[in-house]
Amino acid sequence: MKSETGDFGWTPARRPMGCVSFVALLAGSLIASSPASAQNQGAAPPEQAPPHATKTTVKKPNAKKPPVKTLRATRQATPAAPTNSAAAPAPAQLQAQASAAPVANAHVEDVVITATLLPEKAQKVPVAVTVVDGAQAAQANLNTINDITQLVPSLNFRDGASNKDQGLFIRGVGTVTTSPGAEPSVSTVVDGVALARPGQATLDLFDVERIEVLKGPQGTLFGKNASAGVVNVTTAQPTSEFRGYGDASWYSGGEKRFKAGVSGALVPGVVNGLLSVVGTDYDGNVANVYNGDKVNGSSHYGARAKFEITPQTSDLRALLTLDYLHTRETNPTGVVTSTNTTYPGGVITPNPTFASLLSPVVASSSNRSINANTFTHADDDNGGVSLQLDYALLGHTLTSITAYRFWKNEQFQDFDRTSNPANKQVVDHGTLDFNQVSEELRLASARGQFIEYVAGLYVLHSEDSETYRRTDTLGATTNTGFASYGVTNTNIAAFNENTINFTPVFRGIAGARVIGDDLGYRHERQSTAADTGIAVSSPYTTGHTFKTGYAARAGLEYDATDWATTYATYSHGYKGPAYNVFFNMVPATQGKVLAPETSNSFEIGAKTKLFDNRVLLNLAAFHTVFDNYQANFPNLIGGAVVTNLVNAGTVTSQGVEADFNAAVTDELSLKGAAAYTDAAITSTSVIGRNWPIKGGMVPFTPKWKANVRADYTLPWLEKYSVDFGTALRWQSKVQYDLSESPDTIQKAYGIWDADVTISDANAGLKVAFLVKNILNTSYATYLQSQGATAVPGTAGYVYRWVPRDDGRYFGVNIRKEF
Repeated sequence: MKSETGDFGWTPARRPMGCVSFVALLAGSLIASSPASAQNQGAAPPEQAPPHATKTTVKKPNAKKPPVKTLRATRQATPAAPTNSAAAPAPAQLQAQASAAPVANAHVEDVVITATLLPEKAQKVPVAVTVVDGAQAAQANLNTINDITQLVPSLNFRDGASNKDQGLFIRGVGTVTTSPGAEPSVSTVVDGVALARPGQATLDLFDVERIEVLKGPQGTLFGKNASAGVVNVTTAQPTSEFRGYGDASWYSGGEKRFKAGVSGALVPGVVNGLLSVVGTDYDGNVANVYNGDKVNGSSHYGARAKFEITPQTSDLRALLTLDYLHTRETNPTGVVTSTNTTYPGGVITPNPTFASLLSPVVASSSNRSINANTFTHADDDNGGVSLQLDYALLGHTLTSITAYRFWKNEQFQDFDRTSNPANKQVVDHGTLDFNQVSEELRLASARGQFIEYVAGLYVLHSEDSETYRRTDTLGATTNTGFASYGVTNTNIAAFNENTINFTPVFRGIAGARVIGDDLGYRHERQSTAADTGIAVSSPYTTGHTFKTGYAARAGLEYDATDWATTYATYSHGYKGPAYNVFFNMVPATQGKVLAPETSNSFEIGAKTKLFDNRVLLNLAAFHTVFDNYQANFPNLIGGAVVTNLVNAGTVTSQGVEADFNAAVTDELSLKGAAAYTDAAITSTSVIGRNWPIKGGMVPFTPKWKANVRADYTLPWLEKYSVDFGTALRWQSKVQYDLSESPDTIQKAYGIWDADVTISDANAGLKVAFLVKNILNTSYATYLQSQGATAVPGTAGYVYRWVPRDDGRYFGVNIRKEF
């Protein structure tokens, strides 16, 4: 079987904390005495079960049955923190015991998540959430959040040449803009710290325990930039016992990855520590015929350290985290797929001049070559420090999370995409320096109360400073535009969410968040002359606004049976005001503040455990209306495409989702997910240049998207296990641009992967062989048309962003735990 316990392969250890540990003990007894536990005699007690992704487990008849105890009849409680693992067998020992025992009666375990800021079984959380196991994702060479979209149908990603240009979408809604004056609709939270800018979220997912994708507005608990959903990332925690691992991967195409980590007690019983490092290098899968280089690659290196402190004489737990990651991406500014442009009526305008300039590259939908004389790349430095304090106080838990994060980005882009001096050469150079400081203080009530609650205060202050230079050269004439701009933002909030236990099986949910946003910008640009992609000079200008808003949530949750929980919720989402601050900004016409984006969402769902816990099946249906939707609309400035952030109108998103995980037999397991998302712009004041915007597809959202994975595990030579795995994902066509051009539609496609993993549990050794994209399918993660908003008949071209698995490749992963 594959490791299901994060990069370290063991359960995080924390010393019990007073009243909280007492609640944890009683909760474990209740779970052990539940009908599901009685039917699954021999399953590990909750305090030994790692709180990671839902998994398939094989019960052992020789395991001891936990003692039966009872708890006052309310919602089934979950431990507030994992108990100290020193008293439990080490994972390697457990694996050894498992391999020696008879195999019988597999079942699927539930996962403990923190979607409500409290540890809770996923099947009892009234939120549509998909959980991705970090170790399994890494073994499949899914190493960034944009890779995780392959496993979560409702989650989609917008690619770009730099982190500044990338972003996430959930259920059809997300905000993609290079403007520092706008925040994402999908919030990314790492170890309890919200990342204020979309580009910060494009991190390498090394040493990740699990990723929770929460769908729909989550602003009550997670803040203003969660109006469409949240990606909640939890990394590995320090342990009291010494553990370590080394992990190396090699893939065709010149990709190498290495990870390693150690964890253990620094001061036994008081201080536990963890250190993880990562290093990667990938040549890329796009050829630059100008110089023979490989591009569209990357190199990453970084480290994370954690120190967990639990003083012997106190009910205090402190967790100090430090992390740093350097990234170089060599993504080109698009790979040309067509030198034709489609206009209304199906009229196609060819561009033979650009086709000759591109030579010897030939444009096609599967083209992976460029002809560029400027090295397009982006260097990114991302890191920070956080201190989390948890204090057990009269059965409550008081939590403080103080954090500082920085993000520095420098990018160079070949904007003209050619090397021929007969074509105007356009080169961009941008820098970004971003810093944020945040503090969250919250109080969580004890479990087992009539009213359980979380209440808190939050403040985040961020400062962004950027420069951008564009240089146009044709023959002896050179024009330059240089802009300097920045944004300051302070967000303050107070929040509360309550669970009301009317009966042991019937609960109410009510919560709200009151928000204040203080937002200001500055901007100036000096231009020698207006030119391709360069607007005229603009004097120093400032703007400022303060807005208030709210997020809210209300609903009902009902345990229809001991194997099915149902819920119905209403949520109001809020994303604050925005300024469209960018290189070509014209403050006189674009300096007006954008209205806050709000959403109203209705959702119903059911979470079930079927066939003696062999199958987990979750269903959800939703209807959400977004008002003042903040979106990018493409414009032409001097013949160059420039996106403009606007309030695009009203978007309606509705659909259904399903997730399942099944232990079909003791050897065979299946898991998968599917989503139908009907997201469209239902009203707008934006006038489409060539095609109507109203009623059009919302970008980056296929109507249908699904994935399924099968694993078949067999013992081999007594000491080994062999897992045969295969995965298939498919999605329908998707529009990539708000212009609604037919040239920016990616057709439906499917990808088939497979792998074989050989494991020696006693030795802590695992070797995996994999092949990605077996059928050698080519597709685009983003398409843009140079003529989408031009006057019909204007010659243009279409270009795409090329994904890592655009074509078949092979690899091997070797992992050693000790």
